[in-house]
Amino acid sequence: MLGYIIRRILAVIPVMAIVAIFVFLLLRLTPGDPAAIIAGDSATPAQLERIRESLGLSEPLHVQLVTWIGQLFQGDLGTSIISNQPVTRLIGQRIWPTLQIGTLTIILSVLIAVPLGVLAAWRHRTWVDYAVMTFSVLGFSIPVFVIGYIFIKIFAIDLRWLPVQGYSAPSENLQAFFLRAILPCLTLATIYVALIARMTRASMLEVLGEDYVRTARAKGVKERIVLFRHALRNAAVPIMTIIGTGFALLISGVVVTESVFNIPGIGRLTVDAILARDYPVIQAMILLTSAIYVFINLLIDISYTFFDPRIRY
Repeated sequence: MLGYIIRRILAVIPVMAIVAIFVFLLLRLTPGDPAAIIAGDSATPAQLERIRESLGLSEPLHVQLVTWIGQLFQGDLGTSIISNQPVTRLIGQRIWPTLQIGTLTIILSVLIAVPLGVLAAWRHRTWVDYAVMTFSVLGFSIPVFVIGYIFIKIFAIDLRWLPVQGYSAPSENLQAFFLRAILPCLTLATIYVALIARMTRASMLEVLGEDYVRTARAKGVKERIVLFRHALRNAAVPIMTIIGTGFALLISGVVVTESVFNIPGIGRLTVDAILARDYPVIQAMILLTSAIYVFINLLIDISYTFFDPRIRY
């Protein structure tokens, strides 16, 4: 098991190296003058030169790459052209709202989606199964911003149960944090639940037809134990895979959701950076989201060893 974990961790290194090189070349190999793209059409020659010097664009490409990688190892992601603040500081100020909303969304989604998928498989070809599948198709098909505005209209404007927008840190007011986090979490969870529930149902249907499940039922084992201890554990590998894959949807959904609900997270930071052509921030956000995605998939791969001992070798 330890050897498998070490191999998976080592496999992450070349992946992140390729991502880092891609992020570096994203700006340097853009057609035209990168400084002119960043500054816009109305920039003066002095502004263009200042941007070139700040990004090190006057150096040869290989020198720029070595310098940039050295800065990465020192934790230096550059300086924002718009705010003139270190990018690491901007990310540090914005990352906690995103992590809090994302963590709550993942927990909520798994707690809802897995039992729904198990229930749909158990009641296969009944109205329960059809209802879960209908929800899955609708939840996965409707754009996340549409879902967000629907929830705002129903729960914030019509019923007046929840605030429309905004964010409150849990350290300042825990109750206000949860009240303002409900709608963003529900918005993101709708798509995530639809994806996980559908895969859980498909995996459970395959497992429920196995001989060991029929044997457990013939021995008089309680149906709850058959479903969750025997069947669900053996169906967990594809479910964990789709949880990791669906994390990409969560990352992209955070960008839209934070804009809809006016949450000062890294998603909103990314949108503001794109609109302002703040390339150092854009580069850092691509690198950060890629690293998070790779790290989550690494955790998913390691979790396989707890469900299927054959994967350890």
